[in-house]
Amino acid sequence: MTAPYLKIENLHVAIEGKEILKDFNLEINGGEIHAIMGPNGTGKSTLASALMGHPKYEITSGKVTFNGEDLLEMEVDERAQAGLFLAMQYPSEISGITNADFLRSAINSRREEGDEISLMKFIRKLDEKMELLEMDQEFAQRYLNEGFSGGEKKRNEILQLMMLDPKIAVLDEIDSGLDIDALKVVSKGVNAMRGEEFGCLIITHYQRLLNYITPDKVHVMMQGRIVKSGGAELAERLEAEGYDWIKEELGIEDEKVEA
Repeated sequence: MTAPYLKIENLHVAIEGKEILKDFNLEINGGEIHAIMGPNGTGKSTLASALMGHPKYEITSGKVTFNGEDLLEMEVDERAQAGLFLAMQYPSEISGITNADFLRSAINSRREEGDEISLMKFIRKLDEKMELLEMDQEFAQRYLNEGFSGGEKKRNEILQLMMLDPKIAVLDEIDSGLDIDALKVVSKGVNAMRGEEFGCLIITHYQRLLNYITPDKVHVMMQGRIVKSGGAELAERLEAEGYDWIKEELGIEDEKVEA
């Protein structure tokens, strides 16, 4: 089986006519975990939403290839079915649909008719993943994210990640609002996914998450593009010194775009 890959070339994205991403380039392969860091308002969440096809974000130019196919020509559901996953910064609440029903339907939507996952196999897998994530079994029957705390929503996003087993995942500030115990559990779930058939992009403000999920590559994003890349040590320097040294090194003036 060919390892998955996501290749973004010269991507430009606008919101209501205002350009947010500018000549953005990135390539992620199976077996790799990448982290994107950067100041507020540099376009990190815009990247995540644009990749999943949010209608608010207009692709003005550029190319995104996902496992040999043109991602930008796919509808949102087609991107998910092809194996692209987004853990959102602010997961939605959906009343009337239980976690279990949602997950089983999502799994079956990616399978051929007649090859749906059996109920017993689904329950065994769900129990296994919930145990790893230290989630109470009652979560399976609760409505999707309804009444969940911020930490419970983030843990639930990782449960979805592990159940759906995507090829490439984009995790948008999955560490936001987590205490140290929840952070360790969420990291354990992501680390359990590591392998040649899985690639991941983590969008984060803080190096602390990367203490538990060691990235293969760290990228700094400013003014809608990646301006510097390195290994895990780059995140450590950013935590210690902030972003001013990069701005000075590259002659970048302060300029916010949008989220």
